[in-house]
Amino acid sequence: MSVRVRIAPSPTGNLHIGTARTAVFNWLFARHHGGTFVLRIEDTDLERSRPEFTQNILDGLKWLGLTWDEGPFFQTQRLDLYRRKIQELLDQGLAYRAYETPEELEAMREAQKARGEAPRYNNGHRHLTPEQRAAYEAEGRTAVIRFKIDDDREITWTDLVRGKITWKGKDLGGDMVIARAATATDIGQPLYNFVVVVDDIDMAITHIIRGEDHIGNTPKQILLYEALAAPVPEFGHTPLILNQQGAKLSKRDGVTSISDFQKMGYVAPALANYMTLLGWTPPDATQEIFTLEEAAKQFSFDRVNKAGAKFDWDKLNWLNSQYLHAMSASALTDLLIPYWQAAGYEVDWIAKRPWLEQISALIGPSLTRLDEAVPMTRYLFTQDVGFSEEATRKLQQDGSAAIVEAISTALCQSPNLTETSAQSLIKQVATDLGRKEGQLKPILRVALTGETKGPDLIQSWLLLHQQGWDQSRLQRALAIAQ
Repeated sequence: MSVRVRIAPSPTGNLHIGTARTAVFNWLFARHHGGTFVLRIEDTDLERSRPEFTQNILDGLKWLGLTWDEGPFFQTQRLDLYRRKIQELLDQGLAYRAYETPEELEAMREAQKARGEAPRYNNGHRHLTPEQRAAYEAEGRTAVIRFKIDDDREITWTDLVRGKITWKGKDLGGDMVIARAATATDIGQPLYNFVVVVDDIDMAITHIIRGEDHIGNTPKQILLYEALAAPVPEFGHTPLILNQQGAKLSKRDGVTSISDFQKMGYVAPALANYMTLLGWTPPDATQEIFTLEEAAKQFSFDRVNKAGAKFDWDKLNWLNSQYLHAMSASALTDLLIPYWQAAGYEVDWIAKRPWLEQISALIGPSLTRLDEAVPMTRYLFTQDVGFSEEATRKLQQDGSAAIVEAISTALCQSPNLTETSAQSLIKQVATDLGRKEGQLKPILRVALTGETKGPDLIQSWLLLHQQGWDQSRLQRALAIAQ
């Protein structure tokens, strides 16, 4: 059997980390078996679906490297197929029209609660006579379409993650609505549990890999497969992604969409790598860094955990830093330029490319996320720099003015500054002033950068010198120090 899996997001919001992790597991499983990864957009929620969310989903999957083999298919383009299949069930007596009003259904539920029963549909319109149906229609009532569920039936499947699972028909809430209300001659908007089955049959999906929050849908869908005379695929319900308190990760926890992670400065290989570890353990548990392709070679469901996977920001940050630290200066510069541009920094991005790559080489080993480069390099992108309160206090200490002035004077005599000459200049000024180099460098740092901490001092000085800004910085610092 050729493996065929799918990811089927709903475009009612941006691509969520949970949906993306499900996509990762589907992609890994497909690639491991040389199978097919299908993308389907479940856009039948017309009120909440938005084209910008669809684009966000497509962009997010591409950014993560989760290339699909077929699709994207859109459910709104397949409504005729769903209605034909519903009509087949009506013709076979496996589905029927139910005419209860919302008020009648609510009264039913309240009565059940009053008796201490779990609310469910009582199948009251399953056996209406033609005369009863005609009477309801004469009143102008609309009808939903319900699929018959046998309360005495047991539905069992062997889950790829959780093993044998059994549900009883009586626990499924009564006959299931598969199409919204419409007139007697029409079939209303087909609903999720039905259309997803029709799609998976039509697309020959062999394995359905999704979050454990879908377990309750599975027995209903298995009954629909059987009613539509189709093979039942295998199911695998993966653990949910949890916050640190053990609850399902949600918008209340802050960043949850893939585009948000991207904006924060996480790189796609690191985030994809991290998502493989959210619920799956590689055969070599000590291995933590790998590409999607490497993970696919090892992926199997016997190593997918049943328990929820807690989202660990520290682990993600560490993984991201490892990818950033391993990048070449050129590759890192390509990723950093959009962040510098978004911050409003102005430079000739083409002509100054060698200078920018030097900056990337300087800060790369210190980066955890790309967005950290903006505050870390601010002093390099402006001719005039502000001085922090701590830096100002340090400049106004006794002896600071003499240090700044001596360095400025020595710099005038060394117009072609190099790493070696800069080190020599500091050493010579220290000797002339009877100070230690360790006393000069903190003063030089605040004079050049306006801060007491930052990237390597000598390399920062050289980068400012290439811009012709070091001498003017020293003069401004001297004015504060005096």
